[in-house]
Amino acid sequence: MSESCLKTLDVGTGHPACRIAVRQRDGAAPGLFWLGGFKSDMGGTKAVALDDWAAAQGRACIRFDYSGHGESGGEFSDGTIGRWLEESLAVYSTCATGPQVVIGSSMGGWLALLLTRALKRNAKLKTPVAGLVLIAPAVDFTEELMWKKFSPEVKRQIEQTGAWQRPSAYSEASYPITRMLIEEGRNHLLLGGLIETGCPVRILQGVKDEDVPWQHAVELTSRLAHDDVVLTLVKDGDHRLSRPEDIERLIAAVGEF
Repeated sequence: MSESCLKTLDVGTGHPACRIAVRQRDGAAPGLFWLGGFKSDMGGTKAVALDDWAAAQGRACIRFDYSGHGESGGEFSDGTIGRWLEESLAVYSTCATGPQVVIGSSMGGWLALLLTRALKRNAKLKTPVAGLVLIAPAVDFTEELMWKKFSPEVKRQIEQTGAWQRPSAYSEASYPITRMLIEEGRNHLLLGGLIETGCPVRILQGVKDEDVPWQHAVELTSRLAHDDVVLTLVKDGDHRLSRPEDIERLIAAVGEF
């Protein structure tokens, strides 16, 4: 069984470069390429379970932390969808070899779709996406799940002070939702038209998810009109989908490729 090796990349154009931490396991194709969620990191339950499965199967696996997350440098408050997409593309183009199954959780689901679109548009990037596995994909979340649902008071605070401290359901510490995050996110919205990935898509969504409603996944599915798409609704599943039975579903979906 190969070892997962830690490496770093310096990524940044138009803003100070950040050192991005990457954990890469060599192995057979198609490799697994993990994109974590907002305020999550590559040491989470799902990411580690996928890496363990890849090791057992002799498959390649790449995990990394966005700037301001986990083992990477930078400040979380400086993060935007565009910046994290740039980092995702840099890791993919530098580290991935051969076809990849791109697995995105929550915000990572949005980034997975943006990454796939960027790869299709750039003829120089020859590493194809074999399939997408999206877990509670929070596509367009800065607009649809945040800004449109914020109270007038919260919107006013963001507009006037540049940030609002949002309480977290997963830790005692709150975290900033910045005006930059909201405004820059509007450059990457996908739900206004058809989304063409050119590869099979598997979506896992908890019906009891309080962060990304299951109807959001249904809306996304309707936008993937030309792709082979399977949406699995987990009746008693929450946003994390990290229980043993959820991990089994995730690995089964990845194992299709």
